[in-house]
Amino acid sequence: MTTRTTWIWQFMLVPLAGIFLFPLLWMFSTALKPVDQAMRMPPTWIPKAYYAPLDGVRTRVVPRGTNAVAGVIVATTGHTRLFVPATDFHDGRVRIVRTLRGAVVTNLVAARLLKDVPPGWVQVLEDVDQTSMAAQRRWDYVAPSALDTRTELAWRNFLSAMRVIPFARYTLNTLILCLLCVIGTTVSNSLIAYGFARVEWPGRDFYFALTLATMMVPFPVTMIALYGVFKSLHWVGTWYPLWVPVFFGGAFNIFLLRQFYLTIPQDLTDAARIDGCSEWQIFWRVIVPLSKPALAVVALFQFMGTWNDFMGPLLYLNDQKKFTLALGLQFFQSQSGGTEWHLLMAASTLMLLPILVLFFFTQKQFIQGIATTGMKG
Repeated sequence: MTTRTTWIWQFMLVPLAGIFLFPLLWMFSTALKPVDQAMRMPPTWIPKAYYAPLDGVRTRVVPRGTNAVAGVIVATTGHTRLFVPATDFHDGRVRIVRTLRGAVVTNLVAARLLKDVPPGWVQVLEDVDQTSMAAQRRWDYVAPSALDTRTELAWRNFLSAMRVIPFARYTLNTLILCLLCVIGTTVSNSLIAYGFARVEWPGRDFYFALTLATMMVPFPVTMIALYGVFKSLHWVGTWYPLWVPVFFGGAFNIFLLRQFYLTIPQDLTDAARIDGCSEWQIFWRVIVPLSKPALAVVALFQFMGTWNDFMGPLLYLNDQKKFTLALGLQFFQSQSGGTEWHLLMAASTLMLLPILVLFFFTQKQFIQGIATTGMKG
């Protein structure tokens, strides 16, 4: 491939990579925004912070909009601050209109003037951490010139998300399940693949084809039957349905390891057998050391699959203390009423971070395991 052709391909692939990275960038950007900017359209990619004087103190605020009509801010005898049209305040009294039992009631309440609000002033609300808010936030109207805008990343969203969501418990649960599934997958699939690749036995090819045929059966087809089996075993509500089945192998991983085992020269196993090694010794001392790249790929696939699994925990777990990260994020979204997208995206970023770090440090083994087709001489 010439240099010009390489540059052309790279020029074409960079925009495509940007398309695939768009959801990731949006998630990370939303995780660093205050709540009022999380779902703003058009989206604000770079988070901004606003400051204005509240009670004479420069305070971080959330702009709520522009008041097009002049009015006044008054304090009633009950120390309640109100914004009302200027015509509703006269001679130390403010006219308040309420709806009581379907009837419109007008009252004159004693009040004192706090501020005149000219047209075009901006309503601002004190920006505080809603997870720790103990009282009603302060509000005011300020001149547009008094509103200070600056770029500021809301790193506190990550701490707030970890306080709102029992993140440490969900992470520990997920790591335990990932560890059990990785162990079960590498042990079971490597043994089964060795039997299909290196051991001669009647019907081997037929049963291997039957194993591959199971890949064409989608999970929803067997979901109800599996649930009935696990319910009869009294495993529903426990982690057993999520990690015990992987100790019985999976068609894709068996196929991947079998194809790798077939690339190992038969002379190595024959030489080991002449030296008196049993099948188990051949597998453990010859095949496994040479299969580390392929086993690393299988372990990585299983780790990512278990880490991101949502359907399994949704079906079998009903105790919040046993939730995984994927199910915990969905539970947080459903229980909060209106979704706090900035906190949800912060938690999703924290959930994605271990996978990115794991792939970054294991990409060499991953690529080697996928690309290897035989032994180097």
